[in-house]
Amino acid sequence: MTALDAFALYTGINGLLIIALAFNVIRHRQRAKVGIGIGNDEKLELACRVHGNAVEYIPVALVIIGGLALTNAPILLIHGLGIGLTVGRLLHAWGLSQSSGSSMGRFIGTLLSWLVTIIGSLFLIWTAIS
Repeated sequence: MTALDAFALYTGINGLLIIALAFNVIRHRQRAKVGIGIGNDEKLELACRVHGNAVEYIPVALVIIGGLALTNAPILLIHGLGIGLTVGRLLHAWGLSQSSGSSMGRFIGTLLSWLVTIIGSLFLIWTAIS
């Protein structure tokens, strides 16, 4: 497996995660009979935020991981970042789906997502200037 193959793997997995979260929004929209917005439905609001948060974080992290793959970064780095992103997003989605308040899933999920973005960004900068 090459670095680009590893990038493709995590891109595919996270793409499916975004679609699964979108289906969850649709399910809640149908249940609540809300076509646009959230109405006054807390479960729909949570589903929308879980999906929205994934859409906010996943693409940026994947661009960074893709950039690393294109610069022939070590495959273990690509796997580490890809696994961190995927686990982080799954934990965040699970935690936020359970409650709009604080949760360990949200905390660890956000922390992992931020670490992936920060570590990947620093590697890209280092690669560019060295």
